[in-house]
Amino acid sequence: MTKLSVTELSRDLRDAIVQLETTEGLEKVGIVTRVGDGVAWVHGLQSAGYSEVLTIESDAGDVEAFALNLNEDEIGAVLLGNDSEVKAGARVTLKGETLSVPVGPELLGRVVDPLGRPLDGGPAIKTKQRGVVEREAIGVMGRKSVHEPLMTGIVSIDAMFPIGRGQRELIIGDRQTGKTAIAIDTMINQAKQKTSVVNVYVAIGQKLSKIARLVDRLKEEGVMDQTIIVATSPSDSASLLYLAPYAGTAMGEYFRDNGEHALMIYDDLTKHAVAYRQMSLLLRRPPGREAFPGDVFYLHSRLLERSAKLSDDLGAGSLTALPIIETQAGDISAYIPTNVISITDGQIFLETDLFYQGIRPAISAGLSVSRVGGAAQTKAVKSVGGNLKLGLSQFRELASFAQFGSDLDDATKSQIDRGRRLTELLKQLQYQPMGVWEQFVSIHAVTSGLFDVVDPDRIKEAQAALIAKLWGDHKAEMRELNKGDKPSDELVELIDSATKSVAKGFED
Repeated sequence: MTKLSVTELSRDLRDAIVQLETTEGLEKVGIVTRVGDGVAWVHGLQSAGYSEVLTIESDAGDVEAFALNLNEDEIGAVLLGNDSEVKAGARVTLKGETLSVPVGPELLGRVVDPLGRPLDGGPAIKTKQRGVVEREAIGVMGRKSVHEPLMTGIVSIDAMFPIGRGQRELIIGDRQTGKTAIAIDTMINQAKQKTSVVNVYVAIGQKLSKIARLVDRLKEEGVMDQTIIVATSPSDSASLLYLAPYAGTAMGEYFRDNGEHALMIYDDLTKHAVAYRQMSLLLRRPPGREAFPGDVFYLHSRLLERSAKLSDDLGAGSLTALPIIETQAGDISAYIPTNVISITDGQIFLETDLFYQGIRPAISAGLSVSRVGGAAQTKAVKSVGGNLKLGLSQFRELASFAQFGSDLDDATKSQIDRGRRLTELLKQLQYQPMGVWEQFVSIHAVTSGLFDVVDPDRIKEAQAALIAKLWGDHKAEMRELNKGDKPSDELVELIDSATKSVAKGFED
């Protein structure tokens, strides 16, 4: 942006600037020169810093903004209130602080906007602390390797693409393929497994009716007491959509920094990038590829880098991130998807074709990956899930060839049948996350070959019968298995015996 020429302004504005400079100086006081589309341009405020809060005087009361463009003679400030109240010539002062939001346990069970104001009709939230919206990520020496499992309760994820506390795992796919469903099931599983993980769900530009349904469901499942929802709707300003994930992260960091564990869900970062693009274009920043500004990669990297597993010296807390990205026609090589893929520690890719075939969750075994690996997996699930991903990928390849010919050898037919059983087993209804013991016995029944006598179409029935039998007859042993340790040989024999008994009832 070129230096502002005062001669280009109206006489009234020129006189106001001269008077301000004479009486108070332009170090900590400025004047609005023009305003529109949620952006105010301010002359003066030479000591303002990036993301510092500004107070703009107006007839209807003070309006707050934060500085995003720091030019030689002018500041581009993004308004946090209604721009219709702000007029050219308004006096602007520095508040003396960077943008911050309320943080603390008082937010649990509440729905708030990115500035911490309640949206659920409840009382005003009074917290003892405030967290800075944008802060530097913890350095390498303050981190520890990701090693504790964060169970999603979804068999296909926990067995093939395990997520650990402190990891950043991207959920990516076209619209309406079940991305949010995976995130919500993970939240529900934290309550079901009685973990102390706090959920922070950030809704970026989501319909308020959708958020209301989500809140009702979380209350029904008993999860809302350990959840904070930061909500923005499509009618909110771009500044609120831009701030939402950073504000939510500040709320999650409070728990991480106090030795606790938090799960961040950003739904979704595609809308976040679009809101940032809108703000950047209004601030006259030069557009690049797809009209996004040059720093759009930094937008998400500085957000997701804040998720970490802290070292023991810092309290060993963790902040786990599940960012969501929406693709167009499955194109994961587009600009924003490739950016976020390169920032995260793996991705869960949901395929539209699988979704419409009735395979839900529609997780692609070939394109999904967890770069943390077995270190973040319970020993029980790891002992049976080792070859699951390879077996499933091979089955999908073989199945595509098998449809062109009927002359298959016995080994190939056997592999295809096993693959069909695995595919059926990994289908899972929403809001029904499974515990470690349920996952272990289900996978073991199919991979060990004990369910080979069961017709693939009846695998879910056999699975339900096996789980019911083991829980009814061996509750204590299943509770022990649910702790995640590798089962003893005696326990495996007990499970095998029950599996054979159940399988007999499903023989053709």
